[in-house]
Amino acid sequence: MTIYRDDYALAEAGRIGAAIGQALMPGDVVLLSGDLGAGKTTLARAMLKARGLVGEAPSPTFAIVQPYAPPEVDLPIAHVDLYRIEDEDELIELGLDDYLYDGALLIEWPERLGAQGWADALSLTISGSGDARALTAEVPASWGSRWPLR
Repeated sequence: MTIYRDDYALAEAGRIGAAIGQALMPGDVVLLSGDLGAGKTTLARAMLKARGLVGEAPSPTFAIVQPYAPPEVDLPIAHVDLYRIEDEDELIELGLDDYLYDGALLIEWPERLGAQGWADALSLTISGSGDARALTAEVPASWGSRWPLR
């Protein structure tokens, strides 16, 4: 596991998200942690745009799972927001593992996963407020040389 840290202005979130999004492969899980309003959805939207999504990606807060598939993106991706999940048993109904056969998962509020999860997930934590943000990434070995930020 490699630790990466980057201080960035909020306006740079698109660049960071695009770089990570372009590196996504089937089977990848990206965990997005941070306080409410930290920029998790902004990073996820930049990842989706990097994979070809045109237009605005809605926040999955109410839908919980917002799937994207070709032709709107070049890699099937499910954008997941677990903020409203109150019990780990609710996760079973979401069938998140099914998305990993040929696609990737972007999961906001991964703390709600509890004991469930993926050992080889890319874990991104956003901190800061206003225009100043910091990204801390725990980059698993499965990402190898794909990690796009140096």
